[in-house]
Amino acid sequence: MIGQVRSFNRAVTQRAGALNDAFLSRGRPLGQARLLWEIGPAGRDVRLLRSRLDLDSGYLSRLLRSLENDGLVAVEPSQADGRVRTARLTARGRAERAELDRRSDEVATSILQPLSARQRTRLVTAMAEVERLLVASTVQVTVCDPRHPDARACLQAYFSELSHRFDGGFDPARSISADDGELTPPAGLLLVATLHGEPAGCGALKFHGDAGAEIKRMWVTPAARGLGLGRRLLTDLEAHAVAQGVRTLRLETNRALGEAIGLYRAAGYREVAAFNDEPYAHHWFEKTLDPEPGHAGPSTRR
Repeated sequence: MIGQVRSFNRAVTQRAGALNDAFLSRGRPLGQARLLWEIGPAGRDVRLLRSRLDLDSGYLSRLLRSLENDGLVAVEPSQADGRVRTARLTARGRAERAELDRRSDEVATSILQPLSARQRTRLVTAMAEVERLLVASTVQVTVCDPRHPDARACLQAYFSELSHRFDGGFDPARSISADDGELTPPAGLLLVATLHGEPAGCGALKFHGDAGAEIKRMWVTPAARGLGLGRRLLTDLEAHAVAQGVRTLRLETNRALGEAIGLYRAAGYREVAAFNDEPYAHHWFEKTLDPEPGHAGPSTRR
């Protein structure tokens, strides 16, 4: 599999022209061209550029400096927060970006043109699938303090979505608690997924000693749905539970969350009688975890 990935990378970099110092014959390398595209017409915070492109801060600074020297980019303090630097395209930069777009369209056309209609469909369908999987591989899942801004952002978005989807809305104060203390080790834990440095999902455990543990606060941002992130969060939560000696994992959910119900059933959770008085629950699930030696631990990879 590793050999196939490397072969694919070589084919793509060559066919896309990434091996040339003068990308698309514009006298600048691919890194600078991609940065111009990423800054875009509206500009972008430098810290977001760094996380979006997974670039070292020093290398990004050198790229921006080169573009500034060419009169294509201006880097200045953000109007909203003087501590944050924002990169914006100059008039020359916008013209250069437009030309790069035009030439990129020509390259894409040159890739598609020799193929039959059926081959084109197969290629773009395969490209879409590869892109989706590559994006999924960049997601990071880590244990996070529930007081961290990324955790707060996820939990607030989670509550907001439930308020829109549940009949009659959702009030966290009426629900069974899962507060900061309950989601902090050793009482529990919270996982937060990030994509390009931005919070993309979360999931939590509440430990109950010999009574097992509960899954709480499972949520994935709409922009990241379809990447398998919900299943990954669930798998990681199970691994953390096993590492703590948990044999029985439980959860409850609302009938409005059909995709979550499908996820739990597909992951081996069986529906059981109500085991608590959660006012927003219509379904209760339980799973016996496998404590076998060598059980895969929580994922630490991107």
